[in-house]
Amino acid sequence: MTPSLVRVGRGLAIGVAVVAWAVAAHYTSALVDESSWGALLAIAPFAAIAAAFAWQSSRRTVLLGLLAAATLVLTLAWPTLARNVGWLYLVQHVGTNVLLGIGFGRTLAAGREPMCTRIARTMHATVSPALARYTRQVTVAWTIFFGATAAISCLLFAFGSIETWSAFANLLTMPLVGLMFLAEYLVRLRLLPEDRSSILDAVRAYRRASPTAKPVNEQ
Repeated sequence: MTPSLVRVGRGLAIGVAVVAWAVAAHYTSALVDESSWGALLAIAPFAAIAAAFAWQSSRRTVLLGLLAAATLVLTLAWPTLARNVGWLYLVQHVGTNVLLGIGFGRTLAAGREPMCTRIARTMHATVSPALARYTRQVTVAWTIFFGATAAISCLLFAFGSIETWSAFANLLTMPLVGLMFLAEYLVRLRLLPEDRSSILDAVRAYRRASPTAKPVNEQ
């Protein structure tokens, strides 16, 4: 099997998994009254990230002990969690978008390289002043996007129906992210026609770029 077919197959598998997760999340958070599977599905991503962080930390023993204690608390509270799956997904959705907004926004501070400029640097040998200005504006746009997504999620959960909120949080968020990538690509073609990097190039570069930006003088 050629490497290109392997990449296509991997991409399709990831896409199917994301869609399946979104549908399951919507069903368990909005369409049933109680779901242990839904609670597990909501907690699993955070648990996996926490476990990986604890295992790689220099304070592995302490953090793994705290993780075990948290697991015990979750086990004791499981009946309540299973009856309030929507709240778990709210925390997950809002928390993820807030953290991403902070991650992008903090790179706009003086002395730091904006996140999208850092991503562009992984794709180009040099970053021109025009590209630097543009990527800073794109970083601002993503910061606003994540902040607005978190705010809308909270408002829909507080004042709308659980079905409406879940449709937005679980079914529409990823397509909206895709539309952001597409809009950025179309704007870039218009403002920087010499830059022919694709949407997939940007996604791969984001995965390679560090999630935290260092001060420019440390580059």
